Amino acid sequence: MSSHREAPEISKDPVADNADVYAFVSPDRPDTVTLISNFVPLQAPPGGPNFFEFGDDVLYSIYIDNNGDGRPEISYLFRFSTRLRNRNTFLYNTGPVTSLGSPNWNKRQFYSVTRVDGHDTTAYGTAHAAHQHHRPKLHARVLGSNLACPPCNVGPRSTPNYPALGEAAVHTLANGVKVFAGQRTDGFYVDLGAIFDLADLRPFQHLHLIPSADAAGVDATKTLNIHTIALQVPISHLTPHGSVPKNAGSSSSVIGVWSAASRRKVRMIDKANDERSQSGPWVQVSRLGNPLFNEVIVPLGRKDKWNTLYPAQDKVFLKNVQHPEVAKLLPVLYPNVFPNLAGLTKPRGDLVAILLTGLPNGVVPGFQNYTGKVPADQLRLNLAIPPTTSNPSRYGLLGGDVAGFPNGRRVFDDVVSIELRAIAGATYGLVDKTFKPDAAAGLLTEGLAPAANRYQATFPYLAPPLDGFDTPSS
Repeated sequence: MSSHREAPEISKDPVADNADVYAFVSPDRPDTVTLISNFVPLQAPPGGPNFFEFGDDVLYSIYIDNNGDGRPEISYLFRFSTRLRNRNTFLYNTGPVTSLGSPNWNKRQFYSVTRVDGHDTTAYGTAHAAHQHHRPKLHARVLGSNLACPPCNVGPRSTPNYPALGEAAVHTLANGVKVFAGQRTDGFYVDLGAIFDLADLRPFQHLHLIPSADAAGVDATKTLNIHTIALQVPISHLTPHGSVPKNAGSSSSVIGVWSAASRRKVRMIDKANDERSQSGPWVQVSRLGNPLFNEVIVPLGRKDKWNTLYPAQDKVFLKNVQHPEVAKLLPVLYPNVFPNLAGLTKPRGDLVAILLTGLPNGVVPGFQNYTGKVPADQLRLNLAIPPTTSNPSRYGLLGGDVAGFPNGRRVFDDVVSIELRAIAGATYGLVDKTFKPDAAAGLLTEGLAPAANRYQATFPYLAPPLDGFDTPSS
């Protein structure tokens, strides 16, 4: 999956598990960028009595690198707090919740948003920054506090007219910034069973090493929810000098985006008083830039380590990108289907560009999202490329749509099919004109299409969550 349970340790800590990151120029407000980071993956809608929520003890971060050094110059930090109206009931709600202030809603969450600017904002809150004589030159500003999350979608009696509750939780801050934090429908679609059953892509099962009749893809996440942090920011807030880039060929038009979750270094439990406390600096426990990077590129024994590192340190994973394991497996699992891929032993410069540096000018006519030579796993978004508002392709750049992945990532982009095709060799000809991709490379797909009910046309773009009463378990 994009990053749902992608590493051993973080799979045990869902409230800090960074599941998906999206970054795109907003289609309905093209002077802004929408940044989305999802957590708490694989939520079955009937989740009571302890419905899903963000962690009060987790620091959630969205990072922006606008000078190509693999380090963030801008951070947006989110902290949550949970409040109970009545500690003597087991109920999440004691009656219908018709507003964010409803007295029937027992367990509520609120949050703050802080923006940090500086040369490297990952230092904010760390032990290094705690010492005054080593304190980096950082500027922190609280953009909003005591902001209400919506409740989870319990069902039509408990949360009637849920779309209105979600809309009420979209907060407009100063200078055109919008923010939302709460439960939504998971926009990421994937045939999880097929992918991890020896890459048995159902539309091509007859070609598999262990063949069976072809079938349509099975969407493993179509009935699941997720917790979303979404931020909509004017483009001028994310560039080094407050500019709004117009030249798509300029390196100054590109930003890198990723997200992370951190916990305090020390966590303590007082069994006698049933109290929990944390202390010390924040330590990163999860991060995500490009979809599927830690999922299928990083080896199992290094996945936990990857989650603790910053993108500027990703050179240590360069060989895994240059020689991805999936590219070696495909010719074995699909005999005689990928003969050219089987003979490709050179380092995969195309994948390095897609995942670690961005594509420089000249590789794809009229497009670039190059951030420089520092290899770093980030979503790279060219701010000068307007959104595609008429017939966008879910295959993004591979579908001729320069506003889609790997130019940032939109909520409906078919990132699994795009990355499968790239790994299979469909993009290697861009960097080596002598290579002829196998015909199958450009056809790989799970056989899924994004369902319309997963998205909405306006911020936060992911649709309201499925409710626990009406949603089937499969």
